[in-house]
Amino acid sequence: MRSFVSGHRADSPRDFLELALGTPLELWLGVDGESEEERAARLDAARDILTDPDYSSMPDDLIRLAAQVVDCHPELFDVLPLTRPARRRPVRRGAAA
Repeated sequence: MRSFVSGHRADSPRDFLELALGTPLELWLGVDGESEEERAARLDAARDILTDPDYSSMPDDLIRLAAQVVDCHPELFDVLPLTRPARRRPVRRGAAA
C-alpha cells in the first residue's frame, strides 16, 4: 500500500510527516552538531513560518496529529518501571607488602 499526501508519495513515516507538515523535520528538531549560529538561524526561520498566514493552522494541525498518534498507537507511551541497580561498593586495594 502506498501513502500519498497532497499528491506526493510518502515512502517512509519521515516522508509522511514532512509532507504533512510542509517543512523538513530538521527545521523543528535541529540536527546533531549544529552550531549556535545555525540553531539561531533555524529557530528564526521556524518563527517566520509560524507567523506566515499560510501556516496559521499549523499548531492546531500538529496537536491534532499528535492526538491521532496517541489514539492509534498507545503502546508508544507505555511506561515501564525501571529497577534500580544494586549499589556497588568500591573495591579497596591494599598496598603490596
